[in-house]
Amino acid sequence: MPVEPHTLFTGDNLPIMRGMDGESVDLIYLDPPFNKKKDFIAPIGSKAEGAEFKDWWTMDDVKDEEIGEIGEAYPSVADLIKTAGDISGESHRSYLIVMAIRLIEMKRLLKSTGSIYLHCDPTMSHWLKLLMDAIFGEKNFRNEIVWYYKGRESILKKHFARKHDLIYFYAKTTGSLFKSFTEKWTEDEFLKRRHDVVKEGGRLVIRTDAADGTRYLRDAQEVMEKGKPISDVWEIMPINASAKERTGYPTQKPLALLERIIQASSNKGDLVLDPFCGCATTLVAAQALERKWIGIDQSTRAVELVRERMSQRSLFVEVHHWDTNKKGFPQRQDGITVSPDIKRILYGKQLGYCQICGNHFRYQNLEIDHIIPKSRGGGEADENKQLLCGHCNRVKGNRLTNAETKARLKEQEAEYLKSVKNAKKA
Repeated sequence: MPVEPHTLFTGDNLPIMRGMDGESVDLIYLDPPFNKKKDFIAPIGSKAEGAEFKDWWTMDDVKDEEIGEIGEAYPSVADLIKTAGDISGESHRSYLIVMAIRLIEMKRLLKSTGSIYLHCDPTMSHWLKLLMDAIFGEKNFRNEIVWYYKGRESILKKHFARKHDLIYFYAKTTGSLFKSFTEKWTEDEFLKRRHDVVKEGGRLVIRTDAADGTRYLRDAQEVMEKGKPISDVWEIMPINASAKERTGYPTQKPLALLERIIQASSNKGDLVLDPFCGCATTLVAAQALERKWIGIDQSTRAVELVRERMSQRSLFVEVHHWDTNKKGFPQRQDGITVSPDIKRILYGKQLGYCQICGNHFRYQNLEIDHIIPKSRGGGEADENKQLLCGHCNRVKGNRLTNAETKARLKEQEAEYLKSVKNAKKA
């Protein structure tokens, strides 16, 4: 069954996206968990009461075959995840696996003219930028957008006040859609930023001094009305306590932020996807700008919020709710499915390490081997299989156990060191 526009899914976004047809989405915005290592819960009495999500990660949150899929299709991503784990531990490793397998699916879903905007903060932004480079290609990076938000300032003892988020903007291809636009100047801004503008006789004029000392004045109104080009630093007010759009949802983003993204990278009638839609700000902004949309969230509260918010803004649209706990997951119309594969599962279980020498290898450099050789009673069951590097697999052959192979490798190493010592003496 194909996915209709204006559908909000309840469930895990990975199998949902896997059930959607490739190259069907024009724009993706995601505001995923940031690996803050805490739980977020909407306050009691707010519109979003009951909405919550965890933002701490362990290897229990990933499946072995997902690690294998990443290793097979994107070896550089697997290398990056290993490095992050070596430096920062299991939480970083598991979080990046969760994000990587989903970003790979998002790339498949985007049309060649599509774009993706990944919202994050400095908690994991450095790793996510590398992850996006590895999946979407460094050449398709467009902007690191800084969302700067004002608010109450305080003097801190260990660092400066943190007043911005980051949004990574990537295109699917060099032909991806983008529309630049301007925003209005205020008179104060125009006077501060244009040093050739002065106020004379109650109006703004542009002053030009010629080389001969002649001064020329021309009306600045026309220049001011053209507006200022949008840069990659966006000063947009966050949701305050009295804002009409406030729902109380943890991490809610302002409509103005999403409206700018949607206007820049989509046309009317295009399909916008938000796989972590939360309180549905992306969906409301997309509907107001006459785009189609699909949202995904773990909480059923998102369905009530999107209907309520659409009604408040007089955006009359039928919201299709697809609860995967009751209805199952969508199925791709092209008939392609991702099936479990024993090598992928083993790669995930072993995290890319050879079972004998303990060295890390890329997916393509590991080989399936029998733990108990068939010649010694081992069978073909998956439980009797492991991954070895090519050298260990040759030494082990079809008769030795892992322990016997390790002993033989030690003997070989000792013989080699002895030969090197004798060569130096000679």
